[in-house]
Amino acid sequence: MNEMISGVGEPVVTDATKGGGSNAARIAEVKAWLAAQFDAAGKEVPDFEYTPRSIAHLYNLATVSQAKTQAANIVANDFRQKAAEYRSQAARIREILENVGLAQESLPSNVVASAQILANVANLLNIRDTELSSFLVAMGDISLRKTGVDEKRAKVHKESKTLLEYTRKAIARLTYLKRTLAQLEDDVAPCDAQMENWKTNLGVMASKERQYMQQYNNYKALLNRVGYTPEINHGVLVEMAEHRKDLEKKTKPILDTLRSYQDLPPDKALAALAIEDKKRQYAAAEKYLEDVLQSALATSD
Repeated sequence: MNEMISGVGEPVVTDATKGGGSNAARIAEVKAWLAAQFDAAGKEVPDFEYTPRSIAHLYNLATVSQAKTQAANIVANDFRQKAAEYRSQAARIREILENVGLAQESLPSNVVASAQILANVANLLNIRDTELSSFLVAMGDISLRKTGVDEKRAKVHKESKTLLEYTRKAIARLTYLKRTLAQLEDDVAPCDAQMENWKTNLGVMASKERQYMQQYNNYKALLNRVGYTPEINHGVLVEMAEHRKDLEKKTKPILDTLRSYQDLPPDKALAALAIEDKKRQYAAAEKYLEDVLQSALATSD
């Protein structure tokens, strides 16, 4: 019955399952197998409906169970034969030991205990005899396995230390993040108030922007009406003013001369008289200046 349970989930496709045998033959074979399994367990076969699906599944189970039972019987027979050979060999060895006076009953208790311990160690090491070479080989194998286990343990220990270090760093990072989160949560209220203030200021700035844009458009329209073009800028006006000053400096002597000409009378005769009058005034001024200088010199003497 255990073989039937262990075979569930391992369907075997055989020639019979492909249609090599009739359904009646399959049902009969399945019934016989079920009866044998339940009889071995001391139970009766339960009543259930034999459908094509259940027959196919039970037939696969029966095939697997029979194959495993046959293999188990072969292994069991081999073990029985080996056990009989070992018993025969043990009886022969016992007879030899009794003939030479080394029977178990005639040996001291400590010898019997030592032999029992030796046999137990041999069984533990899974060796077939108790020769020294066999023990050395087994112990060498155990030593190699122990070395491998030590290496694996050292590797696992190193990995554990690495993971522990990562864990410590992760815990420290988590603590830092929690502290940062708490600080950020504390800063939420002030930041919200500042955001509200910025929103208010942004609304005011947007209103100012609209006002300034309206003024800019008004100024632009005004400049367009007066004929202002982008080519007339502050730098150009400064250069023109400097050029105007240079022209005024150059033309001032000419303008003064022309203005002096405007003071002359329009008639030529009158102009000649005016010139003569100016000459007399000039000569009188020179004479007055000379007299002033002469008097100044005389006073100094």
